[in-house]
Amino acid sequence: MFLNISATPTDIVQLLILLLSQWPLCWFLARDLRPRVSRQAWGTVAVLLVIMWIVCGIAFLLQIFAFRTLSVPVVLARTVTIALELTWSTLSVWGITVYALYRLFARRRDVPFSSARRTALRVTATVAAGAPVAAIGFGGILERTRFHVKETDLPVPGLHPDLAGLRIVQISDLHVSPFLSVRDCARVVDMANELRADLAVVTGDIISSIGDPLEASIHELARLRATAGILGCHGNHEIYARCQNRATRLGRENGIEFLRGQSRQLRFGSGVLNVTGVDFQRSNAKPDYLSGMEAEVVTGATNLLLSHSPDVFPVAVSKGFHTMLAGHTHGGQVTVEILNQTLNTARVFTPFVAGLYRIEGRSCYVTAGIGTIGVPVRLGAPPEISLLRLRPA
Repeated sequence: MFLNISATPTDIVQLLILLLSQWPLCWFLARDLRPRVSRQAWGTVAVLLVIMWIVCGIAFLLQIFAFRTLSVPVVLARTVTIALELTWSTLSVWGITVYALYRLFARRRDVPFSSARRTALRVTATVAAGAPVAAIGFGGILERTRFHVKETDLPVPGLHPDLAGLRIVQISDLHVSPFLSVRDCARVVDMANELRADLAVVTGDIISSIGDPLEASIHELARLRATAGILGCHGNHEIYARCQNRATRLGRENGIEFLRGQSRQLRFGSGVLNVTGVDFQRSNAKPDYLSGMEAEVVTGATNLLLSHSPDVFPVAVSKGFHTMLAGHTHGGQVTVEILNQTLNTARVFTPFVAGLYRIEGRSCYVTAGIGTIGVPVRLGAPPEISLLRLRPA
C-alpha cells in the first residue's frame, strides 16, 4: 500500500472549522451541562466526545493521504469515517450557533423575566438544534436514493430541423461507493432506458475514490440503450481515483466512448450533431479552460460540449459551441430556500449550480446528478436522471 500527501485547501479549511468549533462546544458543555447531570452521565458524554475526536482525526488523515491501492474494507472505513467527520463538524457548528443565540436571548437584561418566555425559548432552541439531525436522517435515508427523471427543453441556436426533438439522456455524478451501490446504479440505468433516448451521455464522477467498484459500475452503464450509443467525459473524481485511463479503456471495451479532447459526429437525417468531450477542467487553470478546443468545433453542425465542470460555459460560448451539458455541483446537494433565495455551498464556487443557463443565446444544462460526496445526504436537491430535448432557440 503506497500513499501520497494530497491535502487540498478545502481539507485544511474543513479541519480549521472543526477545530474552532470544538473549543466553544467543550466550554458550553462544561459550563452548562456538567453541573446539571450526574457524574456517570457526564463521564458518558466525555467518552463519546473523545471517540468522535478520534474518529475525526482518523478521517482527516485518510483525507490528506491518497492511497494507490485500497481493499474494499479500507474503502468502506475511509468513506464512513469521513462522512462522520463532516456530519459531526456540521452538527457542532450548528449546535453552538443555536445555543449561543439561546443564551443571548434568555439572558437579556432589558426584558422582564417570564417563565413562559423562558420555556418558549427552550422549546425553540431544542427544535432548532434537533432540526439538522432530522434533516440529515431524512436526506440520508430517504432522499438520497429517491431517483427521479427531470425533462428539460434545451434551446439551440441554428438547430437543424432534423435535430429538433432529439432526446439526450444524461447521467452524472453517480459516485458509486459505500453510499451508492452498484445495484442503485443499475436502477438508474433501468430508469434511463425507459426514456428511449437518441443519445446517452455520462458526464463524469462514476466513482468517488480509489477502491470503489469502477468496473462493475461501467458494466451497468454499458446497459444504457440509445439509438446513437453512449458518449461521456471524465470528472474530477476520476482524477482523484487515478482511473481516467482505466475508465477510458473499460468504457471502450463495453461500448462507452469517453471523449478526452475529442469529437464524434453523429448524423440524424440531414442534421449533424458534433459532440466534444473534455477531461475535468481544474478551477486553478481557469486561463487555460478548453485550450485548443475551438479546433473541434465543426462548421454547419450543432456543436455540443460535454464537460463535468459547468464553469467553462462562458469559454465554451466564446469557442463556438452551441450548447453544453455539465454536472459536478450535485445541485448543491443540500439546498435551502429562504425568502425566495436558494442557499447551498455550491453557490460559493460557481454561478452555474443546477438547471438551464443561457449566454448570448447559447445554452448549458447543469444536472443535479445522482450521488453524494462527503456527508451522504440529499436535501432540496433530489438525485436526477436528466432528459434533454433539443429545440430551436
